[in-house]
Amino acid sequence: MVDHVGVQVISVARPEWIFPFTGLQPAQFRRLVRLVAERGGDTIADGRPGRQWSLDLADRVLLVAAYWRTNLTTRQIGPLFGVSHSAAHRVIDTLGPLSWPWRRRAGVGSTRSPSSTAP
Repeated sequence: MVDHVGVQVISVARPEWIFPFTGLQPAQFRRLVRLVAERGGDTIADGRPGRQWSLDLADRVLLVAAYWRTNLTTRQIGPLFGVSHSAAHRVIDTLGPLSWPWRRRAGVGSTRSPSSTAP
């Protein structure tokens, strides 16, 4: 996928990226994506009409998991997914709370919490 920012390097289209960035096997990751979708992860944040996400839901969930599991900033992680740092921040703010209970159960090894993405 090519965006105005650049080429997407990390994607669920390449399953070998899932485990290193989430700690989940592909089947577990698919369950997480379904959970986030059931909680409204595929809708636009404020529910109003507007521009659609440039990444599909699975890639957005992978972005959030990679953010939590690594010490990368949104300025660093955005280009890895082919989006701007501000788009990466919006994804984390929107999907982070929807997948928060999973993070606690999975024991993701970061000290970040969804509230730490606030400016």
